[in-house]
Amino acid sequence: MGKNLSNFDFSLVEGVNKHLIAELINQPSWLKLGGNILLFGASGLGKTHIASSIGYGLIEQGHKVKFIAASAIVQQLQQAKQHLRLQDELLKLDKYSLLIVDDVGYVRKTEQETSVLFELIAHRYERHSMIITSNKSFDQWDELFDDSTMTIAAIDRLVHHATIIHCEGESYRRKTALSKGD
Repeated sequence: MGKNLSNFDFSLVEGVNKHLIAELINQPSWLKLGGNILLFGASGLGKTHIASSIGYGLIEQGHKVKFIAASAIVQQLQQAKQHLRLQDELLKLDKYSLLIVDDVGYVRKTEQETSVLFELIAHRYERHSMIITSNKSFDQWDELFDDSTMTIAAIDRLVHHATIIHCEGESYRRKTALSKGD
């Protein structure tokens, strides 16, 4: 298991199977399929921690991994699109067998932002893998994309060859803060 998960308390988060996470790290055949890992749940449940730990474990095995916040990748792709270089920017990301996009639920619902996010998802579909973390489940993704057809198409591409993990429980950060107050 990735080094970063050695201190992760799996008992605090419902829906996360320690053995599944270890398998995703140690048997990364899902990368060859262009498979995805989708981590959903409220803030403070360890989605980012799990995603980065999987990424770290894969880096240790020689895979190229890029971790980026959803807002940052959207801005990067928007700039490329404005300069008519979106395809070039997407092709640059192809050098990474895994792209971890953190906090997709915080992307604003504007046509410019969601169109480049969709372009990223469509471009990587069945070619390269992604891990996406989101505080919004798929039934709330209409709040992200301004076009329901685009929402359905994005979800369809992401779930094909996907491992979906729903994290549930109380915020780890909140529990830690409250315990310090005792």
